[in-house]
Amino acid sequence: MLLVHYLEDSRAHRILWLLEELGVDYEVKTYKRGQDMSAPQSLKDVHPLGKSPVIEDDGKVIAESAVIIDYLIDRYGTESNLRPQAGTDEALRYRYWMHYSEGSAMPLLVVKLVFHKVPQQAPALVRPLLNPVFKTLRQKLTDPQLKNHGEFWETELNRDGWFAGPEFTAADIVMSFPVETGLERIPFDTRPRALYRYLEAIHARPAYKRALQRGGAYRYGGNPMS
Repeated sequence: MLLVHYLEDSRAHRILWLLEELGVDYEVKTYKRGQDMSAPQSLKDVHPLGKSPVIEDDGKVIAESAVIIDYLIDRYGTESNLRPQAGTDEALRYRYWMHYSEGSAMPLLVVKLVFHKVPQQAPALVRPLLNPVFKTLRQKLTDPQLKNHGEFWETELNRDGWFAGPEFTAADIVMSFPVETGLERIPFDTRPRALYRYLEAIHARPAYKRALQRGGAYRYGGNPMS
């Protein structure tokens, strides 16, 4: 049976959600984070980079969220409508978001988190020195770029409610984690209503809820309107 190596409270939730949308039987092996929130060393026994998600299926070990999503749809979901028909405008939009999620959105969101965490984890003696430095870095480097990305998401979702067109696709699954974390880290000037509608819609999907039951703790899966 297909096995998902699942790091708790992580973007690996997206793979469980996709499997639930596809109705594929699978098993979950859960890994706990360390005190510094990093993945455990045991994940390196599965894949050299020690990251999650990773799946094992039919003797193959597959990493990287977008690659896993493509693999699962190719093998189990060709009739699922989770990928737009080839050659359409929606298919091009779909491909864009599949690459954008990890290539453009997540690096900025991770840097913002690092800039926030470094002063907190520094020795108490130097925190008063580091806090203003990293605050300036956030304000000058990451926040302006993140605001631009957030406004872009809002505009795109205002077109038809989903990222790749008028229908829900796996592009919405892959973009869920950037949006869920982005609403915590992006300093929006006004309330991004389309983004909140999108989160409300994905969190209401039965497959999303089943994935929460299978994966356990995932702090981004709550009520986006709260």
